[in-house]
Amino acid sequence: MSDLDSLLAGARASITRLSPEEAHAAVRHGALLVDVRSGDEQREQGARIPGAVHHPLSVVLWRLEPLPRETRVILICRHGYASSLAAAQLRELGFDAGDVVGGVEAWQAAGLPVEPV
Repeated sequence: MSDLDSLLAGARASITRLSPEEAHAAVRHGALLVDVRSGDEQREQGARIPGAVHHPLSVVLWRLEPLPRETRVILICRHGYASSLAAAQLRELGFDAGDVVGGVEAWQAAGLPVEPV
């Protein structure tokens, strides 16, 4: 296992990972969905999730720091790698943080709402 694989496995062991359907339901019940893809990645994929807050990975920790710690935060990226790492960092800061397994690609494959970028 590479160092990156170990880092990812450690991050994922510390967070709740949700299917796209579970994440969609959690958002309907008040969770905050945060898209950590860059603007370029959003344009490349051609889709964004309605209602998701956009905070690219490079700034997400600083943008979410002011949130109340009881706010459930679910992160999503292209495939579910970067969101796992960011969610683990938010967990260390005291957030109820998780991510979406398979990212936006899995969200789209599940037929959940998206809008064009």
